[in-house]
Amino acid sequence: MKKWIKKAKNWITAKLSLISPGFYAFKGAAFGLIAFTVLLIILNVVIFSFQIGDPYYLLFGLVTIIVMALLGALGVWIIKLLYQIPRGFKFALLMCLPILAMIVYFQVVLVVLLAVLFSILGAVYFIFVRSSFSRLTTPKKMVASLALCIALFGIGASVYYYSIIGLDVDPIENAALLTADKIPAILGKSPGDNGEYLVKTITYGSGKDKHRPEFAEKVTFNFLTDSVNGVAFLDNWKGFSGWWREKYWGFDDKSLPINGRVWYPEGQGPFPLVLVVHGNHSMQDYSDPGYDYLGELLASRGMVLVSVDENFINSSWTDIREGLSEENDARGWLLLEHLKVWHDWNSSSDHPFFNKIDTTKIALIGHSRGGEAVAHAAMLNELDFYPDDASVKLDYHYNIKSIVAIAPVDGQYEPGDSRTKLKDINYFVIHGAQDADVSSFMGSMQYERISFQDSSYHFKSGLYVYGANHGQFNTSWGNNDTGNPFLGLLNLKQQLDDSTQQKIAKVYISAFLEATLQGKKEYLPLFLDARKGKNWLPETIYLNQFEDSNLQTLANFDEDFDVKTLTTDSAGVESTNLSVWREAEIQLKWGKKGSRAAFLGWNYELEDSLKDEKAIDIVADSLIASYSLNFGPEAFLLDSTIVLMFSMAESTEDANPKSSGKWLVNANDNNNTEEEVDEENSDEELEEVEESDEDDTEEKKAKKPLDFTIHLLDSAGQSVKFLLSEFSPLQREISVTIWKSDFIQGNKQSEKVFQTFAFNLEKFAKSNPSFSPTQIKTIKFVFDQSTSGVVVVDNIGFSREL
Repeated sequence: MKKWIKKAKNWITAKLSLISPGFYAFKGAAFGLIAFTVLLIILNVVIFSFQIGDPYYLLFGLVTIIVMALLGALGVWIIKLLYQIPRGFKFALLMCLPILAMIVYFQVVLVVLLAVLFSILGAVYFIFVRSSFSRLTTPKKMVASLALCIALFGIGASVYYYSIIGLDVDPIENAALLTADKIPAILGKSPGDNGEYLVKTITYGSGKDKHRPEFAEKVTFNFLTDSVNGVAFLDNWKGFSGWWREKYWGFDDKSLPINGRVWYPEGQGPFPLVLVVHGNHSMQDYSDPGYDYLGELLASRGMVLVSVDENFINSSWTDIREGLSEENDARGWLLLEHLKVWHDWNSSSDHPFFNKIDTTKIALIGHSRGGEAVAHAAMLNELDFYPDDASVKLDYHYNIKSIVAIAPVDGQYEPGDSRTKLKDINYFVIHGAQDADVSSFMGSMQYERISFQDSSYHFKSGLYVYGANHGQFNTSWGNNDTGNPFLGLLNLKQQLDDSTQQKIAKVYISAFLEATLQGKKEYLPLFLDARKGKNWLPETIYLNQFEDSNLQTLANFDEDFDVKTLTTDSAGVESTNLSVWREAEIQLKWGKKGSRAAFLGWNYELEDSLKDEKAIDIVADSLIASYSLNFGPEAFLLDSTIVLMFSMAESTEDANPKSSGKWLVNANDNNNTEEEVDEENSDEELEEVEESDEDDTEEKKAKKPLDFTIHLLDSAGQSVKFLLSEFSPLQREISVTIWKSDFIQGNKQSEKVFQTFAFNLEKFAKSNPSFSPTQIKTIKFVFDQSTSGVVVVDNIGFSREL
C-alpha cells in the first residue's frame, strides 16, 4: 500500500513539474507586476497633480515608489532570515507563541519576554549539558557564557516579578478627606453590623442536581421546586458545549432548576424578600455560596435573602468554539421564576413560609453579569410579553422596589436591540477601581437610563471605590479577577483585602435596603457623601453619584448641540476666558456612558513655580475664566430646603489645547510670537528633564485636587459666593495599574467617574441676608482657585435637603 501511495505521489509531482512556471516566467511576472504598477502610479500622480495644480505632488509620487521599493527589499530580507531559522525552532515559535499569548492574556511584552527567556534556557541547557562545551571556539564559549548569565538573571527576575504583590503607583490625594471635618457623620449603629434576629438557613431546589446535594437529596419535601423551560431565553445550548453541559448537570435548557440557598430571620414576619444572583464564572466552580456574608447580615436585620443558583448557565471550558451567549435575559427571567415560587409559598397555608414574606417589599441584587440581569428582571417584570418574542407570555408584575448592581456589565443582552431602561425604581451600583474583569464602570451606563416619573420618592446612586476589585464581592471568587491560575501576573499592591471590601459592601447594601425597603431614610445622606459614614467605612477614596426624584434639572446637556442652551426653556449660558468649552458624550474605558456633559477648561499659562498658588492671587481679574448659567427664577419651584446639586469629574485632557497647530497662526490671540513659543517649548522640555531627574531622587507628589468659586445671583441683584471645597475639592481622575506588565509598558487605566456635589443654600445665604435662595437667576462657576484644569459637569439642578 505504501509503495502505491509513493508511486502516485511521484507521478503527481512529475506531472506538475511539466506545467510549473520556470525561471523566465517568474522573472517576466515580476517585471510585468512592477512595470505596470509603476506606470499606473505615475499616471495617477501626473493626472492628479494637474487637477489640483500642485507640481510637488509629482515628487510625492516618486518618493512613494522609492519607499515601497525599500519596503519590498526589507520584506525579502526578513523572509530570507526566517528561512534561515531551523525548522524545529520555527515549529516551536508557531506552536508556543499563541499558547503563551493565551496564558498571559495577550500581553505582548510578556509573550516576547517569555519566548526569549525560554529559548535561551533551552539553548543553554543543550550547550552545557547535551553537547561538548569544551570543543566550542572561544567566541562561541563567550556567547554561551553570556547566554547562561542572561538565563540565570531572567530566572531570578521572573521569580521576583511573579512573587511580589505589586509595585507602587503615583500617589493620589483623597480630596474628600481635606474637608471631612466639615461633614458630620450619621449617628448610630452601622448598617453593616448584624441586627437582632437569629438567622436560620435552608436550601430549595429541583431535587435532581447531579453535583449539588444541597439542591437535590438534601432538599426537604416542602422546598422541592419544579423545573422551568428556558429555551426562549437561551441561545446556543447546542453542539459539543450543549452536550457536555447536559451531561455534566443532568438536565437541558427545557428543564432548568429553581435552586436557592436561603438566610432568613427567626420570627413571625412578614419580612422583605431579597434575591441575589452571581455573575459569570466557571460553572464547575459554584458561585452562589459566595454571598454568605450578605445573607447573615441581612437576615439578622429582618430580611429574607436568597442566593440564586444559576451556575448551570455560566461559562465552561467547552465553550471555546461555541456556547451560551447573550444569556443575561435568561438570568433575569430566572429571578422572576424564583419570585413566583416565593409568592406561591407565601400564599400556601401549609408551607413553612406562609405569610412570612412582605411581597410589597422586594429587592434584587446582582453581581457582574448578574448586576446587569437584575435590571433586565425589573424590566421584564413590568411587561406582559417577552420583547424579543411576543409569543412568550410573561405577566409577573411583582413589587420590585429596589435593585443593587455589584460591578455589573452592560449591554450583554439588549431587548429589542436597545439597552434596558427603567423608571420609578431605586437603584444602587457599586464598582471597584481595581477591577481586572469589568474594568470600566459600566453600571454608570444603566444609572443614566433610570428615570423617575411618578409621585413617589425614589433615588439612584453610584459608588466607585478605590482599591476594590471584582471578585472579592463574592467570598468564593477572591482576589483573582481573571480566572488565570497565575495570580502573580496581576498587580495587587493597591487592592483592598477581602474583609475590607466586603465591609464596604455590607454597609452600603444594607443601608440601601434599609432605606428603600424598611423606610430608614436616615441612611440617605450616605449615598451622596461617603464621609457621612466615616464611623462605619474603611478609609479609601469613595466617589458618590446621586440623584433623587426631587431633582429639578437645569442642565443635563442632552437637549441639543448648542452650547448656549440648557435643558430648561428660556435658560442660557455665558462664558469668559475658557480654554476648553464643549458639550460632548462621556466616554468610559468601554463604550459611552449614555449622557452628554459640559467640558470646561482653563489655563493661565503660568510658570511651574506658580502653578500651586491660588489663581485669584496671581492672575488679573479680567483673565479669570468663568461659566454662567442664566435662567428665570420662575422656572423652578424653590423653597427654604433648596439644595444646589451637580455632578462633576476631572478630565485629564490638555487644559491648553490651543497651544499648538492652527491656534498659533494668530500670535496676537495668545500674546506670543512663534519664537517665544519655541523658547517656551524648549524651556518646558528642559523642565521636564529636570522634573524627571527629581523623580529619580524624590518621591512624586500627588496633584492637588481642583477647586473653584461658585457665585449665585438672585433676581434682585444680591449674591453669595462659596468654594466648591465647602463640600469637597474635586477628586483628580483616578488611574490604576491592573497588570504588573503595565509597569513595564507604562500603561495606566482611568476614566471619568463623577462625584455629586450638594450645597444647602440656606446655609450660604447667611453671609448675605438680602440674598433670596428662592429667586436665583444665575449660577456662575468662577475658576479662580486652581491655575489650570478641565472639569466635566453634568445634571445641574435643585433638589431638597436629604
